[in-house]
Amino acid sequence: MNKRMDDQELMEKIKKGDELAFSELMTMYKDRVVNFLYQFTGDYQVAVDLSQETFLRVFFKAKKYRPIAPVSSWIYAIAANLARTERKKINRKAAISLDEIANSYSAGSYSLDHNDPGLMRNVKQALKQLHPRYRLPVILKDVEGFSQEEIARMLKLPVGTVKARISRGREYLRRWLEEGREIKNRGEEDESYGLKLPDD
Repeated sequence: MNKRMDDQELMEKIKKGDELAFSELMTMYKDRVVNFLYQFTGDYQVAVDLSQETFLRVFFKAKKYRPIAPVSSWIYAIAANLARTERKKINRKAAISLDEIANSYSAGSYSLDHNDPGLMRNVKQALKQLHPRYRLPVILKDVEGFSQEEIARMLKLPVGTVKARISRGREYLRRWLEEGREIKNRGEEDESYGLKLPDD
């Protein structure tokens, strides 16, 4: 191909079973999808496996795609659904106590100095502790750069709910990084907000 085709052109070809077009689309998005899934699951091999499943679904469900939303949003929506299902499986198999995680860090151990080489590690560690209902929209917004409206479409949630979850997720991350204390976001009483967080 002399001229790189855009997403929509590729999808039209994929709908007809064009494997070369599918290969080009996968090349365009594979690394980004793996990175997104890794941020969400915290396990690189799981992220790779889920990305493969994501693209299998892209190929076999291509005819269901409608060009009312960007192709990227559709791909990320598939990946997000697979990641949530995987997270539920993991949570059923073994629940990790957040208390144990929090106790392994001393209060105030996180630094917000942007010259601190450990800052990104700290952010990733804090992000891993967020409940998936907050982690997913925060990653889509702050790591992947999607708009709140796009995220709402992907997750099939009202824009207001997405906005609230991003705000709440960022607040948990800020508290974790500044104070090194437990993030209370798993459905228990939240001291800062004085309310029981809803289960999805």
